[in-house]
Amino acid sequence: MEADRADNHEGTQASTEADGADNGKAGQSAGPAKPGATGSGKAEQDTAASGASKAGAADGASAAEAGAASGAAGDGKADQAPGKPGATGGGKADQATAVFGAVKSGIAEGGKAEQATDKPGAASSGKAPEGEAKSGPEAASWGAGADGDDKPKEDSRLKTAVAEAEGDSDGEDKAGSVDQATQLLAAPKPAAAGSADQPTGLLKAPANPDSESERTSQFIPLKKDDAPAPKPLKAPKPEAKPKARPSAPPKPASAPPAGSPAEPQAPLDLLAHLTNTPPPPETLVRTVVRRVKIWTPLVVLLGIIFVVVQTMRPLPDPKLAIAGKPSSVFEGDTPSLSWPPEGQAIVDVDGLGRVGSYGEMKPLPIGSVAKVMTTYIILRDHPLKKGEDKPLIDVDQKAEDDFINGVRQKESVVEVHKGQKISEKEALQAVMLPSANNVARLLARWDASTEAAFIKKMNDTAKELGMTNTTYTDASGLLESTVSTAEDQVKLGKKAMRDPVFREISKATEYHSTTASGKGSGLAYQKTQRNFNKLVPMYGVVGIKTGSTTKAGGNLLFAAEKKVGSSTQLIIGAVFGQHKAPIIDTTTAYSKQLILAVGKVLTTSTVVKKGAVVGHVDDGLGGTTPLVATHDLTAVGWPGLKVDLKLTAGGKALPHTAKAGTQVGELTAGGGMGEVKVPVVLQKNLAEPSFGAKLTRVS
Repeated sequence: MEADRADNHEGTQASTEADGADNGKAGQSAGPAKPGATGSGKAEQDTAASGASKAGAADGASAAEAGAASGAAGDGKADQAPGKPGATGGGKADQATAVFGAVKSGIAEGGKAEQATDKPGAASSGKAPEGEAKSGPEAASWGAGADGDDKPKEDSRLKTAVAEAEGDSDGEDKAGSVDQATQLLAAPKPAAAGSADQPTGLLKAPANPDSESERTSQFIPLKKDDAPAPKPLKAPKPEAKPKARPSAPPKPASAPPAGSPAEPQAPLDLLAHLTNTPPPPETLVRTVVRRVKIWTPLVVLLGIIFVVVQTMRPLPDPKLAIAGKPSSVFEGDTPSLSWPPEGQAIVDVDGLGRVGSYGEMKPLPIGSVAKVMTTYIILRDHPLKKGEDKPLIDVDQKAEDDFINGVRQKESVVEVHKGQKISEKEALQAVMLPSANNVARLLARWDASTEAAFIKKMNDTAKELGMTNTTYTDASGLLESTVSTAEDQVKLGKKAMRDPVFREISKATEYHSTTASGKGSGLAYQKTQRNFNKLVPMYGVVGIKTGSTTKAGGNLLFAAEKKVGSSTQLIIGAVFGQHKAPIIDTTTAYSKQLILAVGKVLTTSTVVKKGAVVGHVDDGLGGTTPLVATHDLTAVGWPGLKVDLKLTAGGKALPHTAKAGTQVGELTAGGGMGEVKVPVVLQKNLAEPSFGAKLTRVS
């Protein structure tokens, strides 16, 4: 205790001489100073560029002296002071770190030892220095060199200083503990409560920066403003580079280093690694063999599936195909016909084609020929079976008024009165034979409610039939604005004559009226109404309709049947725009000449012989079975006519298998009413497509 008080007194005097004193605690030095520093409280730990000395402890009153150029003194705790000077402490000793070494300080005031590193020694007030550490590379330090076993060498002077410090304190640490010298990379031990601070060295942080001594320290400058500039710190010596060692030989690729993740390996490489047998070298042959082994089962499986699917697929429907040319031409020159000198005329054979025509086909008034369209629409929308008359139609006031007005104006009318009932067939007979205008208007109102709506139906139907030069403005044709051509009306005549009821009505010479009284004067009151077409039933004429007005002249749409060979041909023609009086007789005469002339030029020609191959059955997969005609096919025509041949199934489905001689279709020449046909049969057995055909089918 007496030694501690002596340190306090002498530390204060030394601190005054060093121009930096503190009544209680010593602060951190602002710059290095050559004279030593003393402290009366706790000693601080110093760090320096190189070298360290250890001061011995004074007997009872001396302080430890460390080799340093300047130090820090304080009444209480000593702070860290970087620089060359040493530091002494009168209280607790700090742990100091240096670049190349560390020294122990003697036990300072309060019974604790200080550890300091620096070049010059440090003197504590009231304590005699026991030893002085040398600065520079001559001073031994911990970690300054190696003995060959990587252990630091011990300085003999440092050992002597430590021994003296321990001897002065009688081997007993009453107030604290001796600081532990630190190496360059070793971490200091944490100081006990009440021990000296552990300032940071150049490379180490304090072990316990939050100790009470560090928190209570204050900064006190130790040099005056006129003090000489501090000397630069010496750079630490570079660490010795380790000697290069020969690189280890590379490890085999098959054995990756321990701890590294295994890379994915091929199946053969993995098998070789597991069996410790390296895989055989990769060759083209091995690659091909391996791929064959992998892909062959898959290909075989896909092939089996393909075969099953192909053989189980539904077969395509067989079709008929004609062999050779699909037409035949009659030998000879095209016949010349006797045409009227005016208007327009045309004559066709239904199903065979046009025999000839005359005049420009431009629209002109057609008169009562317009009633053909009225009759066609009624039978189309209200069809009748052969021998059937009904339904019944109520006669309205408008039909009766049209009758009375028609008689006055000399129109073609039939007697009817309101409240009467007339059958559909009788009404159509009145329209087609005596050409009753009033009954035509009655049918229009019955069918479409109004005459305007019915007229629209007439024009729509004309467009459907391709009658491009036809316009209807009334149901009777009385108006001159109802126009058409001979060509358009022939199209309509062919279509209408396919209805058996229409044919029956148009070829009749007369009918019996149920609405006429028979008591009035004139044709309109007669019960027996006659056909205005005077050609019926002569020359095979079966219709169709006359029409005449002052503006339109005489017009006739005619149809005549002609038996040629084994077939009956239908001749359809028209003569329009005849104004030579009497106009109806003139028109009838020219129509008769055309009918007779065409009948004379019609002839037959054998286009297919019996037993000839006329076509084949195509199974849809490349297989064909020939077909032969059972009879001669004799076509009807005229010189220069080209007749089309068609092979059809007769509306039946073709079989996939059948025996030879089975009828599977018909060979047809021409069309319409005049077409001729012969059956065709299989020349040999019809079989299903072969397995190869099924297997190779695409569609």
